[in-house]
Amino acid sequence: MSEKKDALKGYRGLARSKLEQWGMRVWGDVRVVNSAGSTFEGVILPRSETFDDLHIVLKLKTGYNVGIHVDRVESIEELGFKEAIYKIPEKEFPVTPDLPQVTLLGTGGTIASRLDYRTGAVIPAFTPGELYGAVPELADLCNLTTKKIFGVFSENMGWEEYVTLAKAIGEEIEAGADGIVIGHGTDTMGHTASALSFMVQSSPVPIVIVGSQRSSDRPSSDAALNLIHAVNTAARGDIAEVQICMFGPTSDRYGLLHRGTRCRKMHSSYRSTFRTIGDIPLSIVRRDGFTTINPDYLPRDPSRKVIIDPVYDDRVTILYYYPGMKPDLVDALVEKGYKGIVIAGTGLGHVNKPIYPALKRAIEKGVHVVMTVQTLWGYAQMYVYDTGRDLLDIGVVPLDNMLPETALMKLGWVLGHTDDHSEVLAMMQHPVSHEIIAREPHNGYLILQGGLPEVEEFITDHWK
Repeated sequence: MSEKKDALKGYRGLARSKLEQWGMRVWGDVRVVNSAGSTFEGVILPRSETFDDLHIVLKLKTGYNVGIHVDRVESIEELGFKEAIYKIPEKEFPVTPDLPQVTLLGTGGTIASRLDYRTGAVIPAFTPGELYGAVPELADLCNLTTKKIFGVFSENMGWEEYVTLAKAIGEEIEAGADGIVIGHGTDTMGHTASALSFMVQSSPVPIVIVGSQRSSDRPSSDAALNLIHAVNTAARGDIAEVQICMFGPTSDRYGLLHRGTRCRKMHSSYRSTFRTIGDIPLSIVRRDGFTTINPDYLPRDPSRKVIIDPVYDDRVTILYYYPGMKPDLVDALVEKGYKGIVIAGTGLGHVNKPIYPALKRAIEKGVHVVMTVQTLWGYAQMYVYDTGRDLLDIGVVPLDNMLPETALMKLGWVLGHTDDHSEVLAMMQHPVSHEIIAREPHNGYLILQGGLPEVEEFITDHWK
C-alpha cells in the first residue's frame, strides 16, 4: 500500500481512488480515452497538494499539460514508465579570454527554470553551470558571472530592493563588468526599470532587465530566447541605459529593447506583453545582432563614471481617478503621512470638482501633488479647460507625458533628496532618462484594432 501511495504522490480523494482502481502510477506513459471519444497520450504528472482531487494531469507529447476529469475517463492504458527528473543539468561554464564579462543579478525571476509538479514550486537555474546546461548558447556570447541579490516574486519588490539592486549594479560596473543583466519577474518589471533609471545614471555599459512570460518547461516558453537576447545586449549592445528586453512580436523572430522609463506590461499572458508608450523602442535584438530603431540613447563608453544615487522616500502613492471619487480619500492619505500623490487623471489631466478642496488642503500641508494621464499615451495639458486651469491654480503640477508608474518611482526618488516644494516640482519636471519627451513621434501611438479591413490585411500579411 505504501508503494502505491508513493507512486501516486500528490493525488488524493477521488483522483487517487480512480488511479489505484486502474492500476496507474505517476510518470506512467499512458493512453486515455474520454467520454467524448477523444484520445490523449502522455505522461501522468504528479499533482501539487494544493490542487483539487478530481483531475489527472498529463504531459502530452507536444509538451503541453492537460487536466482530465476522472469521471470522464472511459479507458486508460499504461504504455510505459519513465520517471522524469526535473533537475537543471549543470555543466561547467567555459571561460573564453576574449569574450565580454557579463554579470547576471538575480532577484527571483525564473528566466531559466523547471517546474516541480509535486509541489508546484519552480526550480530555478541560476549558477553559471545551470544556465549553461539550460541555455548553452550563452557561452558563445560572454563569460558569465551570476549573483543572487535576493529571491522574491516581482510583486514583492519595493524601495529597499531597488536600493540594494542599484548598489549591486554600481559594484559590478566598478569591478569591470561589460554589461549587467537582471533576472526579474515580469509583473513589476516596469516599476523596477523606472526606479533604476533614476538611481543608476551615466552608466558606461548596458543594464538589461529580462524575464519570461512562460516557464521553461513549456514548449511556448520565451525564457531561453529572452535570456540570449538580454545577454547579447549586455555583452555587445551599444545602449548604456536601463532597458527591458522581451519578445517583440508573439513569435520568436526578434526581441525588443525598451527604455526603462517608457515601458509597460500591457497583457497578462502574451509573450509580447511589453510596449514602449509614447515613443518607439530603442532597438530590435536578434541572436546575431541589433537594428537600432530610436537613435536617441546614451551610447556605451567604458571611460564614463557611473552615478549611483539610491535614495527614496516611500510615502508616495498613485491616486487613480474615477467618476464620483470622494475627497476623503485625499484627506486620508494626508492623515496617514503621505508626502507625494501622483494622480492618474482623466483626459488631459482632470478630476471632479468635489476633490478640489481636499487637494488644496493637501498641498497647503506640504504634500506634493502631480498629474499624469490614465490614457497613458499623450500629455497632461491642464491649461486647455477650466477644470485643468483650476487644478493648476490650486498647485497641482502636470508631468507632461510621464507614465503614472514612472512618476511614482521618480517622486519617491526625488523626495529622497528634498522635501522643499519648489525643488521637488523642479526635479519632477526636469527629465533625467527620457521619462518626459518634448514631442511624441508620429508613430509613438499605434493601437491596431482588429476587425478593420486595413488591420486584417496587415495581420494576414505580417502576423506570424
